[in-house]
This record gives sequence, structure tokens and C-alpha cells, in this order.
Amino acid sequence: MSYQPFSLYKAGADEEKAEHARLSSFVGAIAIGDLVKSTLGPKGMDKILQGNERKEMQVTNDGATILKAIGIDNPAAKILVDISKVQDDEVGDGTTSVTVLACELLREAEELVGQKIHPQTIVSGYRKATDVARKALEESAIDNSKNQVEFRNDLLNIARTTLSSKILTQHKELYSNLAVDAVLRLKGSGNLDAIQIIKKLGGSLADSYLDEGFLLDKKPGLNQPRRVENAKILIANTPMDTDKIKVFGSRVKVDSVAKVAELELAEKEKMKEKVEKIVKHGATVFINRQLIYNYPEQLFADAGMMAIEHADFEGVERLALVLGGEIVSTFDCPDKVKLGRCDLIEEVMIGEDKLLRFSGVALGEACTIVLRGATQQILDEAERSLHDALCVLTRTVREPRIVYGGGCSEMLMANAVSILAAQTPGKESIAMEAFARALRKLPTYIADNAGYDSSELVAQLRAYHSSGQHSYGLNMDEGRCDDVKQLGITESFHLKRQVLMSASEASEMILRVDDIIKAAPRRRAADMRHH
Repeated sequence: MSYQPFSLYKAGADEEKAEHARLSSFVGAIAIGDLVKSTLGPKGMDKILQGNERKEMQVTNDGATILKAIGIDNPAAKILVDISKVQDDEVGDGTTSVTVLACELLREAEELVGQKIHPQTIVSGYRKATDVARKALEESAIDNSKNQVEFRNDLLNIARTTLSSKILTQHKELYSNLAVDAVLRLKGSGNLDAIQIIKKLGGSLADSYLDEGFLLDKKPGLNQPRRVENAKILIANTPMDTDKIKVFGSRVKVDSVAKVAELELAEKEKMKEKVEKIVKHGATVFINRQLIYNYPEQLFADAGMMAIEHADFEGVERLALVLGGEIVSTFDCPDKVKLGRCDLIEEVMIGEDKLLRFSGVALGEACTIVLRGATQQILDEAERSLHDALCVLTRTVREPRIVYGGGCSEMLMANAVSILAAQTPGKESIAMEAFARALRKLPTYIADNAGYDSSELVAQLRAYHSSGQHSYGLNMDEGRCDDVKQLGITESFHLKRQVLMSASEASEMILRVDDIIKAAPRRRAADMRHH
């Protein structure tokens, strides 16, 4: 009896087994880490991301933004892109760190697999190393939330550390204060929807400021009030364009042109009735998500109401939250509609543009950060950087513990793992030592990106930590090891813990892979329409 070779899968399907599958996973994941590692740290470099159209262009050093923008086919690389996205959603910062740490863990694992150490042994060693590293991080964490002055200082230091690796590093004092003031206004709610960020071309990054009112980038209609005190605001999402007959797509049979005029008049009457219903609500301001055409705009002006059109959906949702009102689409029951309120609505000038400012809103913590900058790319990157800082700060308000940055926490965890590795018998200790080496790679890349001698600095840093000076880290302004506690280089404990856990879990998942099965591509039927 002879066995003929046969294929288990459909034609076009592909399979990579054992070493080939593992190598493919390692290569893809390591390539992703190598792509973003040059953006790590306060002296990290930027990347230009250019889309299919020449107008689409971004300049950024944000790991999540870079990885989102590139098309990836390798499945292991996609896992690293996903953990970067989760880090961005969960904490807001540390996206590059988590990708680089996962990449280094896999680079170390690749060497161990080459030494005939089984992947499951490496996974077991990595798990023990993760546990001891997390415990060391928790023991080093500091909580100053009981002392308001100290806690505000911690928040400012975290904001400075976060912004020091972004485009805003030259103005980090200004933006740190903006971010901390905005987050402390939230009074612990952590609702970032109450913080509006408006970008306006012109001026420089140093001209940005925090406005305690709520700004809306819209204008009132013609001949309508430009200033309203003690405003009652009706927020709606309703069509206000029926003063025209929609001829296209409809069939209208008439005997004469006069009949068309009658139809138009009927449409106008319907619109007039709708505006009258809106006016009966007793509101002094009407804000609509959709367009308001000329005829209803004129009716609102006659009624002495301010009408604002085309406040997009995000703007309307945020306005409803801030003003304490609700979004309505029908106007038959005025007594059941909750109107928004604020003390004053007025026009303000920013650069050459007029915006509406809502002062004394129902949600007292609401505020607006106005960003100024020379180009759209600078404004977009400034917004991303500030958003990262705001996310980290809101997380820190909920989980107030802090740890030291500048490679200090990584070296502290690496030391704890090395001590445990020295006490652990068997091959697992080799995997644990590899884990410690991967952790030490983060301060290495921070020093490399700043143009300093990373070998010398990391060796010095290791010696400081081995002698019990656990608050020492890298001072990248002067290119030496320094006491980061004195320098105020602090980071959120939640951020560091998330980086450690996510990178460890992702590398473990990729290490377990021993087979990659690719589905057959979908066959497209020939298009016979033009033959």
C-alpha cells in the first residue's frame, strides 16, 4: 500500500509550519519594532506619512499613528499594531514603548529558540519575570493624592515627561499647565468630551491658550443677535431646507408654472409652521446639526432668535453635554423638551476668524483649548500630543500612583528579574535573564536616539541601581545618569504597568505559534458587462 501526496487545503491556500512559521512571526514583529524605535524618548525622530494623494501628509513620532497608517500583511506584526492601538485607547501614551518592548522580547526569544530552548520554557520564564517585574514596579510606586499641592506637581511632571518626546517639547511648560488646568477642572470625572480642542492656523505654538468658556467654530445667521445673555438653547437635529421643492428624483405633473409656485408656497407654509413650533419652546438660541436655509433663517431673525446651522454631530453631542440640554428632532411637545442654558453667548475673534463663546455653561468643568500654529501638520501633531497628555493625566487622576521615568523604572524591573533569575534553577532562568535584557533595551534606545554613548550610560545606570540608588535614570538634556526624582521626570504607574503587561502577553502569544495557515484568496468572477 503506497501513500500518494495530497493537499489538505483548497487550491491557493498556503501553510507555514514549525520553524518557518516561527521565523516568519519573529521577522515581522521585529521589523515593526525596528520601524518605530527611533521615535522613542525625548530626542526621538519624526516620520513623514504620505497617503495615496499628495495632499494627505502627516509628520509624527506617535507610535500608534505611525502603525495605524501603514499597511501590514504579516500576522505577528498585526498583533503588535493591535497592542499599540490598545495602549493608545487604554492610557493614551506609551504606544512606542509597548511595541519596542514586545519586539525586544521576541528578539531575545529568537536567540533562545536558536539555542534549542523550547518556546514553552521561554513562555514560562517570561511569565515569572513579568510577575516579579510588576511587583517591583508596584513597590516603587508613590501616591501623593492626599496632598493637593504635591499631586498637582506630580501631574505637571507627568505632563512634562509626556510632552518632552513630542513636537510641543519646546513649549512644554505652557502646554503642561494647559493640560493640568483642563483636567483638574473635570473634578475627577475623567470626561474628556468636556474639553474641546480647536485648531486655528496662524501665530505660533506659544500663542495657544485655555479658554474657560466653550467655543464653537460657527457663526449666527444674517440679521440675528450677535450676543445673547441668559440664553435658553434648543439643540436639534432636523431638516430646515424644505423651502425648496426637491425636483430631482421626483415627478411633478402640473398644468402651468403657476402650479409650481403654489407647491413652493405650500412648502414655505410647512416650514413657517415648523419655525413657529420651535419659537414656542421659549428658546432664545436654536442650534441645528443640519443646514438652515435662507427662508427659515429669515423667520428666526424676525423672531429675534439666534440660529446656528451645521454644528456637526460631534459638536451637537458635545454641546448637549456641556449645556445640559437634549437633542430633539420633533417639536410638538415643548413642555417635555429639556433646554440647554448658559449665562452668555458672544462672538470672539481668534486670529482672523470669528467664533462663538458659550460662558457660564451648565457643565461648569467644560473648557476649550485653542491651538495656534504655522501649518496644518504642526496643528495636527500638536493636537495628537496634547490629547496623549490629557489621556494620561485623566488616568492618573483615577489611579494616582506615579513611578520615575527616564529608564529608571525599566532598570528597576530588570534588576529585580535578574536577582530572581540568579536564584532560579533550570532553563527558565535563561529566559528570565533574556527578559531583563529586553527591559534594559528601552533606556539603550532612549540614549541612542539622543546621540549619546548608550553602552556607557546603561552600564552606569545598572551600577547605580545595583548599589541601591533606585531613583537614578537618564538625563537626556546633559547626556548623563542623574537622580530623576530631583529632575521631576515622572510617569503614570498605570501607563508603565500597561506597557509591561501588554508587551509580555503579545510576545507570549507570538511565541506559541508553530503553524500559519493562509486562506485561499477569493476568486473574482470575470466582468462580462463590457464584452
